[in-house]
Amino acid sequence: MRMTDLKPGWAVLSNDGRRFGSVIDVGQNYVRTAQSGGGDLYIPASAIANVENGVIHLNLAHNEALNMGWQQQPRADDTLETSPEPDRDRHV
Repeated sequence: MRMTDLKPGWAVLSNDGRRFGSVIDVGQNYVRTAQSGGGDLYIPASAIANVENGVIHLNLAHNEALNMGWQQQPRADDTLETSPEPDRDRHV
């Protein structure tokens, strides 16, 4: 999964099946999500377990994720870095 593959409007679910809300914006290291109850969450890429059919599944339960401090906007610039070439053609 690449962060560039994630799209605004996709649903975000915890690993216990509870919905957080929808993706507002995708950065290089975080996904900004509008919570169903109000406010935004800045979910780090490391918390994403799986992505399928427009749904992002996290590797934490709902209550665990709410206590991670993700309500605070990241301090560093998180502009999504993209490349015009597909991964398979990229030279490292």
